[in-house]
Amino acid sequence: MSSLDKYRNMIDEIDDKILDLLNERAEHVKSVGVIKKGSNSPVWVPSRESSIYERLIERNKGREFPTSAIRPIFREIISASLSLEDHLKIGYLGPEGTFSNLAALRHFGSSAKLIPSDKILDVFTGVERGWYHYGIIPIENSVEGVVNHSIDLLVDSDVNIVGEILIEINHNLLSITGDKSNIESIYSHPQALAQCRDYIDKNFPNAKRYEVESTSKAALKAIEDNTIAAIGSKLCEVIYNLKVVEGSIQDSSSNITRFLIIGKDMIEPTSDDKTSMMFSVQHRSGTLYKALEVFDEVGINMSKIESRPSKRIAWEYLFFVDIDGHRDDSKISEVIEKLKSRLPLVKILGSYPKGILE
Repeated sequence: MSSLDKYRNMIDEIDDKILDLLNERAEHVKSVGVIKKGSNSPVWVPSRESSIYERLIERNKGREFPTSAIRPIFREIISASLSLEDHLKIGYLGPEGTFSNLAALRHFGSSAKLIPSDKILDVFTGVERGWYHYGIIPIENSVEGVVNHSIDLLVDSDVNIVGEILIEINHNLLSITGDKSNIESIYSHPQALAQCRDYIDKNFPNAKRYEVESTSKAALKAIEDNTIAAIGSKLCEVIYNLKVVEGSIQDSSSNITRFLIIGKDMIEPTSDDKTSMMFSVQHRSGTLYKALEVFDEVGINMSKIESRPSKRIAWEYLFFVDIDGHRDDSKISEVIEKLKSRLPLVKILGSYPKGILE
C-alpha cells in the first residue's frame, strides 16, 4: 500500500466516525425535540446556537482545522438537526436568488424551509399569523442607508427582533453568454444599480438601465435575451443558470447589508448582545437631548440612531436606537425605566445576539 492510500484509508475511517457521531447527535436532538414540544419551547434558540459556536471556536484555537470554517460547518449540522424536531419555516423577501434569500440560507442553513414573499409586509404578516417561524427583512445598507419601509413596519407590529445577519454584498454582472460585447441593457433592483453606477458608467456608458423589483427579476429578464445583463448575486447565477460577465462590480469595497430576523419569541442573553428600541419625544426644545442624556448617565454605548416621521402627527418624529447589551442587563433595564418616565412613547423592539459578517 502506498503512503497516499494509507492516509486516504485513515481519512475514510475518520469520516466514518464523524458520520456515526452525527447520527448519535441526531438521536439526542430528537430527545431534546420531545422535551421542547412538551414544554412548548421554540425549536430554534439563538442563545444556545451562539454558545455552541463560541465554545467550538475557542476549543479549536491553535489547532490545524481552519477556525473560519467552524461556523458554516456547524451551521449546517445544526440546521439538519433542527429539521429532525420541526422544519423551520423562514419567510424572506423573494423571489429566489435575492440577497435576502442568501442571508436566510447562510444563517439558517439548507435544511430550513425558505419561503419567498413578494413584499416586506408579507414577511411581517407571515410571522404574525404563525405561517413562518421567523422572517428575514433588510434593514440597512452601508452605502445606500436604511430601508425605511422595514423601519415603519416595526412601529406597529407585535413581532420582536430576534437576530441580525450581516452580509457582504458582492454584485455580479450576469448574462446568458457571459460575453461583454453583447450587452445593450442592464436590469436590476434600484439599489443594486445605484451601488454599481460608476462601474456601469465606465464600462457600459451606452447601455440602457432598467429598474425591476429584485435582482432575481433582473435575472429572469437576462434569461430571455442575450443582449440583457442582470446585476445580482452568485446565488442568482446558480439558480437561473447564468454566466458571470464580471464579478464584484460594486463601486464600494465596503458594501454590507444588515438584515433583521423577526419572530414572536423573547431571546435569552448571550455573551454579546444588542438591543433595538424606538421612542418619541415631545415637540419642544431640548427634549431629544434630554432623552439621549439618559444613555450617557447610565454609561450605555449607542451604536445607531435613526429618525422617521411618525405619520400620526405633523412634524412628530420617532427615533430608532441600537445599544450594546441585553434588555435583561441591569444597566439596560435602568435606561428603559428612565426613558419610560420621561418620554410619551418607548417600545423595545428586541434584544438579540450581535451579527457576525458572513
